[in-house]
Amino acid sequence: MTGSENWSVQRRALAVEALRGSGQLRLQVRGESMLPTLWPGDIAEIAACSLHDVAGGEIVLVFREGRFFLHRFVGRDEHAAFITRGDSMPNPDPAFPSNAFLGRLVTVFRDGQPVALPLQPWSRMTGMLFCYCSFARRAALRLRSYRNSRRLPTIDLETV
Repeated sequence: MTGSENWSVQRRALAVEALRGSGQLRLQVRGESMLPTLWPGDIAEIAACSLHDVAGGEIVLVFREGRFFLHRFVGRDEHAAFITRGDSMPNPDPAFPSNAFLGRLVTVFRDGQPVALPLQPWSRMTGMLFCYCSFARRAALRLRSYRNSRRLPTIDLETV
């Protein structure tokens, strides 16, 4: 493992401890598995809770093998494990043990502002389009990147 990989693993472990200690954590979304619900660059606010408090369709944070997964909760299986799936993924994730569960998504910030998440059926249908049509996924990501580059920069007057 390189020095940067080791540091990345350590940072993730610290984030897990911060969530368990304080009950809340904000993470930046990096992957595309939850498109169109979550976009790369979004900030996800997670609240610690019990796995038994989560209902199907909620987005949960899971930690396994040094990686975070922010996916939709599908349900529990007969072995006290639980199943998740990314909105733009064709299949559910392999079952997670209950101790991999960290919390649920409570707020998403996009461009510094809280956003309302799309309804699940709509996001799942669009997610499946992104899953099976790489052209649609690339086009959506490019359009979003273009829109973000066209925004005027803002200045926080209190810090200038």
